Amino acid sequence: MGIPAARQSTEQIHRLLRGDILAAVLRPGEAMSEARMAVRFGVSRTPVREAFKRLVEEGFLMVVPQVGTFVAPIDLAAVHDSQFVRETLECRTVALAARHADDAGKAALEQNVRQQERDLAAGDRASFFRHDEAFHAELARLAGHPSVWSLIEGVKAQLDRVRCLSLDSAAWPNMILTQHREIMHCVVTGDEAGAEAAMRAHLRTVFDAIETIARDQVDAFAGSAAPIRLD
Repeated sequence: MGIPAARQSTEQIHRLLRGDILAAVLRPGEAMSEARMAVRFGVSRTPVREAFKRLVEEGFLMVVPQVGTFVAPIDLAAVHDSQFVRETLECRTVALAARHADDAGKAALEQNVRQQERDLAAGDRASFFRHDEAFHAELARLAGHPSVWSLIEGVKAQLDRVRCLSLDSAAWPNMILTQHREIMHCVVTGDEAGAEAAMRAHLRTVFDAIETIARDQVDAFAGSAAPIRLD
């Protein structure tokens, strides 16, 4: 039995809007209109309303009574939690990658970083973000634990919103690329301790990003911007 068309529309609209929110195409505080989205997707307002409802439940949209629906601010508690998960898992993972990576794996990592360089040279930040994700997934694969990245993907949605907003500044992606080069160098040379230290420093730049974004976009976050202890 096939999936009803209305449900398919709701699923597709939810997926696309969620992706736009995570990628900062739709920014914190931006007004959301059922009518406008219905026109955008070429559907009635019913599947849009259902998609909005799911996004509210997930914390990506918020409803202000008598005012309207808006993209929700970034949940800093969720950012801190996902940062804790990433640092706990990825620092161990990258050390194992440095220990176990074979020549083919090292070449794949180097090719990924070269692609990131091309992305930045072309000004393609969306592609840069995709290859950033692939870089971390490749490290998990080289460590012999590819499912670790799947676990991380399941908890980092609010963190990704910070990462994408940080790409507004040309300095941030260039800094990330420099850090990726350092991590890659440590993995390729088998420096486990160096790889772990480089990864920890890399992941903690999110707190600098929060401070920078908060100065320019005071309503971008919900919760305290004070970093938690990760030591």
